[in-house]
Amino acid sequence: MNNVNTSAASQIVRDTFNFSVDKFPLSGPDNMATPFYGLFRSDNQQVATDRSVSKQYVPHTTDDVCAIVEAAESAFDCTAEVKCHFRMGHYVDIAPSADMRRSIYGTTDNVFPRIVVSAGYNGKAFKATMAYFRDLCRNLAMMTRVSGTSTSIRHSSGLRNHMDQLIADFTELGKSWDTLTERIAQMQSRDVQLADFLRDVYGEPSAETGRAATIHQNRTEAIFRRVLSERRTSGRPQIDSNFTVSAWEAYNAVQGFAQHDATRRAGFNNDFDRILMASRDRNVLKAEELLLAA
Repeated sequence: MNNVNTSAASQIVRDTFNFSVDKFPLSGPDNMATPFYGLFRSDNQQVATDRSVSKQYVPHTTDDVCAIVEAAESAFDCTAEVKCHFRMGHYVDIAPSADMRRSIYGTTDNVFPRIVVSAGYNGKAFKATMAYFRDLCRNLAMMTRVSGTSTSIRHSSGLRNHMDQLIADFTELGKSWDTLTERIAQMQSRDVQLADFLRDVYGEPSAETGRAATIHQNRTEAIFRRVLSERRTSGRPQIDSNFTVSAWEAYNAVQGFAQHDATRRAGFNNDFDRILMASRDRNVLKAEELLLAA
């Protein structure tokens, strides 16, 4: 791979994704030719997508991902820090530098911007989303119903040749941080009764006994414990007998349960997988819809 002058963040991407994704023809029985191709990692020969591609399909490269990361740094006006993950595509979590975080650190319930880039081999455009990281509960969440917080990046051969447009896209995405924090402030100012809210999200508990009832009870107790623990840590007042909390606390309790506590199938228990799965969790999406509707 040809190295160019890159940022430290981009070099981490290169070091982590130090393999190519190559296209090979797929055969039928007795080596019968087919019009389909598969994508495979060069380092371990594992499949890189769960779908076949055509002869014309050109897989994106690590250099394309690096170009996106370098452009994304423009959203923070600083050298960014990154975390990388591969599962049927490249995922990169791009955060402002530690120095920038320290310079704006103020309260015990901080949120900081994160940009999450997904570059899959699924035939869809790459996506960059302005997310938030909450120090108090270690949640990284992507709100889908806050307008302007995501942008699509058309996959074309050689994204480095389109850096001006990429930088413009990420500069515009960076402006959505103000919109996101405004919605967070609105949620913080609105109160909900936690038990009623959880009933709206998850439905009524089953009248029947058994595994379903146990799961419902364990989930509810885990979410209540999460809220109480965060209240103690942040120095918020003791909760009242009706369990009245802010909409912000309620959303993070549901999102935090999905990200940190919910049982996942084998192979999907690393931090990045949990972040991605929580962002697609139907209960998290419903919680966001309910709390942003008002």
